[in-house]
Amino acid sequence: MRLTLRVWRQPGADAPGAMATYEVEDISPDMSFLEMLDTLNEALILGGEEPVAFDHDCREGICGACGLVINGEAHGPERTTSCQLHMRSFRDGDTIDVEPWRASAFPVVRDLVVDRSAFDRIIQAGGYVSAPTGSAPEAHATPVPKADADSAFEHAECIGCGACVAACPNGAAMLFTSAKINHLRVLPQGVPERETRVLDMVAAMDAEGFGGCTLAGECATACPKGIPLPSIAAMNKEWLRAARKARR
Repeated sequence: MRLTLRVWRQPGADAPGAMATYEVEDISPDMSFLEMLDTLNEALILGGEEPVAFDHDCREGICGACGLVINGEAHGPERTTSCQLHMRSFRDGDTIDVEPWRASAFPVVRDLVVDRSAFDRIIQAGGYVSAPTGSAPEAHATPVPKADADSAFEHAECIGCGACVAACPNGAAMLFTSAKINHLRVLPQGVPERETRVLDMVAAMDAEGFGGCTLAGECATACPKGIPLPSIAAMNKEWLRAARKARR
């Protein structure tokens, strides 16, 4: 395959950026999107140019590092992570635009790399459970209803990639935050911090400058792990419950 890439290049956080055009050849349809970028970078290095900076880690779709906007879509045309998107999703001769996440709370560090530490601070505000010291308790010692366990597992699948924020027209982080809150709220281990968790995490989310949610639904559509849109409503209900209890 021969492709034309239009890639966002920005040398630093405070420097202006612009799209740069590159031609890449001999791209196998079985390559992942990141392997295609590796091929581009090899050519750039051999030509004495600066390679394109982009985030990656596991390249197995579970770490959430590979955040790219591809042809205007978070992670590209398939509902998967950028590292699991394969070049067979494109055609020979295509022009592909590659950009970083676009959100005020995700400032560009360089090229396609953005600072997503805002997510870390939201989790630090309350995304944890109380744990007694000593050895881990027996897994079957605390019964959990199957419906609650299934819900916890569903929300625990969130990898914090930020596709929900990048896809949202408002740059909201409600789907991410709701996944972290709903993961823990249904488990017995999450009960001690139940009220403070939702209040503190939502407050931290607002403080980071994410946009407001209008339930456009683009977040759930772009989520590679399928976190459902009703998760946001469940978080809002949890927040109202905690706020009422805090006022008493």
